[in-house]
Amino acid sequence: MAAILASPLQTPSGLVFRNRLVKAAMAETMSEDGMPNEKHIQAYATWGTGGWGGLLTGNVDVSTVYKGSNQNVTVPGKIPPAMRDAWAQWALATQKEGAAGIVQLVHPGRQSFAKTGDRGFFEKAIGPSAVPLRLGDGIFDRVLGMILFGTPKEMTLQDIDLVVQQFAAAAKHAHEAGFKGVEIHGAHGYIITQFLSPKSNLRQDAYGGTVAKRAQLAIDVIRAIRNAVPASFCVGIKLNSADVGGNESLEDSLEQVRLIAQEQVDFLEISGGTFENLRTAKGDDTKATSTAKREAFFLDYAREVRARFPDVILMVTGGFRSRRGMVAALESGACDLVGLGRPAIVFPHLPRDVLLNEAVGDQDAVVDLADVPPPWFLKSSKVVTAGAGSLYYVSQIKAIAAGQTPKAPPKV
Repeated sequence: MAAILASPLQTPSGLVFRNRLVKAAMAETMSEDGMPNEKHIQAYATWGTGGWGGLLTGNVDVSTVYKGSNQNVTVPGKIPPAMRDAWAQWALATQKEGAAGIVQLVHPGRQSFAKTGDRGFFEKAIGPSAVPLRLGDGIFDRVLGMILFGTPKEMTLQDIDLVVQQFAAAAKHAHEAGFKGVEIHGAHGYIITQFLSPKSNLRQDAYGGTVAKRAQLAIDVIRAIRNAVPASFCVGIKLNSADVGGNESLEDSLEQVRLIAQEQVDFLEISGGTFENLRTAKGDDTKATSTAKREAFFLDYAREVRARFPDVILMVTGGFRSRRGMVAALESGACDLVGLGRPAIVFPHLPRDVLLNEAVGDQDAVVDLADVPPPWFLKSSKVVTAGAGSLYYVSQIKAIAAGQTPKAPPKV
């Protein structure tokens, strides 16, 4: 076992990850009233004894009106005492044996499903511009997109200011509950991604029209959070990678990274994909790609970021499946932290039992996860195909929460 995996890492705010392995954020959808409950406590206490350097929670919505799921933990404008107590217990569970507990904060923007949150079925979601989601080119995907999301309402400056304040209030609450930090979700097509992208942001004001202006919402959110929490509180941000081999503008993306990185950011997590471009789902295509190739899923972009911004702490999530691959990524300097999502669900004690266990050889320190196929009659829909995998792993989180042993998807 390479020592680099087990080595600690200190962020600019002073938070120390005791090792380089981080349980990445995966949607739990276990809340019944917007609060964390005994299911969250059980699941995170299990991960908390797994030897992880850090534990990122699943999506925590900052708005009660626009939610990603009605089963997400949500931070309301007024926080009742019972909610404060529940959050404090959750924070303790994440840090059961010294892991850094970090809350992922999200606003879904136009990716808020119809009839979620405190709004009616016909009330529109919001986004930087009135650009609807395009889930695919097929008739099924187009109709599905209109039914599930519709066309969002273009946000006013007052709407934008409210979102900024909601992120700050949620971060303040996370700090008061005892968490060590927050991660701003600026990837996967959520509201900050929508502002960063010229495809969904057609504005011609302070928040759109240029590469820099499209990054302004992310910058405003970071600054508002920093003003709401102590300097010792960790603030990270997750961003989508540019598709280096595709048609996305690498230079535009790196310019936005520069603008964001010069703020008081402790770490930058690189992931990828949106509801329109589900790149994250490709990381588990074990039939079509080798483990080595799959483990380089977002590393090409991470290397570009590292070359331009050598001092930024980078976390890469997506596709890591072997100790050798993780060590190689860390030793090459492409990243400083390794984010593990689906492997962390199937093997909640993966660091302790395998990756940091010197009794396990490199050849055996591998997690091989099969794809989760959708029903045969829906295989033409890329959204349904990706959703089948997500739903499977959500079910395994709920198994952990029930005190059961999670299972890997069957190989067919």
